[in-house]
Amino acid sequence: MTALRKPLMTVEKFLVWAQKQPDDWELFDGIPVAMAPERVVHGRTKYRIARAFDDAIAAAGLQCEVVLDSAAVRIDARNSYQPDALVYCGEPVSGDAVLVRDPIIVVEVLSPGNALKDLRDKLQGYFRVASIQHYLIVDPDKRLLIHHARGAGDVVNTRIINEGGLSLDPPGLTLSTADLFGAA
Repeated sequence: MTALRKPLMTVEKFLVWAQKQPDDWELFDGIPVAMAPERVVHGRTKYRIARAFDDAIAAAGLQCEVVLDSAAVRIDARNSYQPDALVYCGEPVSGDAVLVRDPIIVVEVLSPGNALKDLRDKLQGYFRVASIQHYLIVDPDKRLLIHHARGAGDVVNTRIINEGGLSLDPPGLTLSTADLFGAA
């Protein structure tokens, strides 16, 4: 017996297919991968992230928007990820959009089922997108934030933060870890 390998999907075909699915999916190397169900702490953390970014954008007076857990980021022809949150600046994206083309900040909230992909695969994938300046990995269980920032050339600078503030420039936002994690 010979096993037949299904053709790998492109991002364009995947996005059409994924909109018809009852669950959320991402595309890794041309293969659709289902996203695991989330714990309550994951949802709480995403909500706090969205509020913190909304407040920071308003305080900075920037024409930016936070998009929570709904739009994909195209990495290349066979990879698209759906971050827990992203920030883009400029003209508003259509409400019908399923893809945000030029995010500046992407955020993933760690959970037991996604840690390896977020810490390894998505790290190298997100920084292949020229517009992305910051990749934040939020660990709600350890109450820490891993901030990867684009540096000069192919350098990615990393900081691990568990208290205090965080400056994201560009686009010129300031966040507080207390806002991201709530009261201890």
